[in-house]
Amino acid sequence: MVSMKIVFFIVCFSLLLQKNFAQNDSALIHDVDNFQKELVKEYTDAKTSPLSNDAKKEFRGIHFFPVNMQYVVKAKFIRTPGEKIFSMPTSGKISKDYVKYGEVHFSLMNAEYKLNVYQSIELAMQRKYRDYLFIPFRDLTSGKETYGGGRYIDITIPQTDTLIINFNKAYQPYCAYTEGYNCPIPPRENYLQLKVEAGVRF
Repeated sequence: MVSMKIVFFIVCFSLLLQKNFAQNDSALIHDVDNFQKELVKEYTDAKTSPLSNDAKKEFRGIHFFPVNMQYVVKAKFIRTPGEKIFSMPTSGKISKDYVKYGEVHFSLMNAEYKLNVYQSIELAMQRKYRDYLFIPFRDLTSGKETYGGGRYIDITIPQTDTLIINFNKAYQPYCAYTEGYNCPIPPRENYLQLKVEAGVRF
């Protein structure tokens, strides 16, 4: 017969796990909320808005999918040293130099996926952005619920071989709303064959 001490320990441990998960979810939701507020402010503040005067007349705001914790994934990060610099095509006439920095491998909706992670050569020369990495991707919402040219996720160089990818913080480039920018187009290797119904949408 199981002793009352063991039962008590199991119940307490279960409650502690639930509390930790709830705290983690709360922190993630708070982080996404801040991300959304800052993005909306960037577009609506006259001092920071990337929109042209013509685009401002047509602008209908920044919209988001409902926050969904299923799109917060723990990924294995694999560094890929020795990669060559290449020119990533953009929505404009100017291509931009990037290098593949690594790969992230993760499970989403019961399937396994991989995305390449890139580092901007131009930004890497600036102290402020030298740890900045970039995940451009397209998915089955692209061209329908979201911008056809794909969306982006920003991360920093991880200190370990794992990192959290929060698709609720996926955003559309300026080119989704206005002209005059050269927005990188996700390489075909970063096309996800599923709907990522998280982050910014039209």
